[in-house]
Amino acid sequence: MHIAVRELKASLSRVLALAQGGEVIEVRSHHKPIARIVGIPPQADEGLRRLIATGALSWAGGKPQFAPPLELVAGGTSVSQMVLEDRG
Repeated sequence: MHIAVRELKASLSRVLALAQGGEVIEVRSHHKPIARIVGIPPQADEGLRRLIATGALSWAGGKPQFAPPLELVAGGTSVSQMVLEDRG
């Protein structure tokens, strides 16, 4: 289903109900897609609860902490060179 931003603002509850029912909603601005609204299946909650119960998942309510980004090393093989070598 395609919906304009203006229509989304006017009928948000209806659109969210459709997404919850399994429909994928594509939001458009000036006839160009800008976002998709996808419902979360009810069984997704069961999986999260199972992970929490087994201790495989926990959340203290804060923002996630990610590992520091990798440092790029100068002088290595460029991606374009790797692609050319792979094609050859």
